[in-house]
Amino acid sequence: MTTTSTDPATDGQGAAALLDRTRTTVDPRLRAAVQSLPGSMRRVAMYHFGWEHADGTPAAGQAGKAIRPALVLAGARALGGEPRLAVRAAAAVELVHNFTLLHDDIIDDDRTRRHRPTAWTVFGMPDALLAGDAMAALALRLLADDPHPASAAAASRVSSCVIELCAGQQADVAFERRPPREVALDEVVAMATAKTGALLGCSCALGALYAGAGEEEVAAMDAFGREAGLAFQLIDDLIGIWGDPERTGKPAGADLVAHKKSLPVVMALGSGTRAGAELAELYERPLAGAELARAVRAVEEAGGRDWAQAQAADRMARAVQQLSRAVPDLAAAGDLLSLAEYVTRRTR
Repeated sequence: MTTTSTDPATDGQGAAALLDRTRTTVDPRLRAAVQSLPGSMRRVAMYHFGWEHADGTPAAGQAGKAIRPALVLAGARALGGEPRLAVRAAAAVELVHNFTLLHDDIIDDDRTRRHRPTAWTVFGMPDALLAGDAMAALALRLLADDPHPASAAAASRVSSCVIELCAGQQADVAFERRPPREVALDEVVAMATAKTGALLGCSCALGALYAGAGEEEVAAMDAFGREAGLAFQLIDDLIGIWGDPERTGKPAGADLVAHKKSLPVVMALGSGTRAGAELAELYERPLAGAELARAVRAVEEAGGRDWAQAQAADRMARAVQQLSRAVPDLAAAGDLLSLAEYVTRRTR
């Protein structure tokens, strides 16, 4: 993807600096919100965000990449708003994102995140679930208490987004119970749009709302985020198979070990190739060692890797088209374009 911006944040280093600035701006509000939780849930959340060790002593970890709050602030700026007025909204979407992570780790039986044991393996499943629930409610309370005139519309949009996220997660779980050849690619695209694209779209839309944008601009920003979110998921699925464990904090081929029906996997399964048929057979049994390596090779030989990379580029092109509807002069949207490019070039 190319951009027309001359903003210094249009390369990878600029995006990293933008995310660092977002954390500096949003983390104090986010941390204050988390610290308002009751004791046991606060402890789980503080550990999950990387701010505390399991014993409650301070830790120097980061609370994630901050892509979603960065989209809120960048969206407000692109439409002529004041980003500092959208900090509560930025913290709210990060709380929603981490609510989903706490639940996803349990549903997917993931035992590591950000190079540490997942919260549920440390504190137990009930406490991790309840902490996630509390964080979702906390996000809505942040918006409800926000005096900004856009806060009510923002809260409504976040509520709808959470419902869509849950529907996407439910579909993802349902796919795991179906035989490998009985999950269609368009079903998985719809699931990924709900599970990943919805929150990125919501983040961009909140930025537009806090800038005082009209309905058409808000809708275009939401569409931009959704397309970028699908590109993000495609790259995430590639990382789930070919990512470096030293960078991802997860075992190599983790998605294949879990028999995930990810986008490149489902494309490979439906490719009609010999490699696709081999992958379907491998997905009928546990994968480890040589058989895991065979599965990785089968996805690639069936075209899953190349297809996902091409689709990610196509979705980003669509995202830029949507963005131009809200911000005709893309030079004003340098931060948004930088973030969009970042999510398609990341390696973890």
